[in-house]
Amino acid sequence: MSTPHVVVIMGVAGTGKTTVGPLLANRLDVPYAEGDDFHPAANIAKMTAGTPLTDEDRRPWLDAIGAWAHGRAGLGGVVSCSALKRDYRDRLRAAAPGVVFVHLTGDRKLIEDRMGHRQGHFMPTALLDSQFATLQPLQADEAGVAVDVSGSPEEITERAVSALSGLPA
Repeated sequence: MSTPHVVVIMGVAGTGKTTVGPLLANRLDVPYAEGDDFHPAANIAKMTAGTPLTDEDRRPWLDAIGAWAHGRAGLGGVVSCSALKRDYRDRLRAAAPGVVFVHLTGDRKLIEDRMGHRQGHFMPTALLDSQFATLQPLQADEAGVAVDVSGSPEEITERAVSALSGLPA
C-alpha cells in the first residue's frame, strides 16, 4: 500500500509516534521524518529540564515540520509531531494543505508505563500531565483518524493502515 498523503503521526508523549511512525512509513513505502529532529536546541533543553514548551517555542518547530511536509506534497511521507492543539494542526495544514493526521490515543496509565520504560529520550514522564491538559483531539472537520495504542507496534501500525485506507485519496 502506498499513499500520496503526508501523514502526521500525532499524540501525547509516549504513545509510540517514534516507534509506529517508521513502521507506518515502511508499510506506505514513503520516507519517515522524526519530529523531534526539527526542534531547536533551546526547546530540547527546556523539555530535558522538565519545562513545558510554550506556543511561542513551538512555532519554529511546527514551521520546520510544515516545510518538510510541503516538500513531500504529492509524494507522500510520514512525520511524527505531537500536534496536540488544533492551532498547531492548522499551522501544519497552512504549510501543507494535504496533510492527514493519525492520532495515537490510549489510556493514560498505559502511556505513562511506556514512558517510564523508554531510554535515551529527553521528555520526562513529569510532563505527561501537561501534554494531556493541552491535547485537543482531532475534530470532525480535520482529515485524519484516531488509532488506539494498545497492543504491539505492529498491531497499532495495522490499525493505522486500515484506518488510512478509508480516507479519500
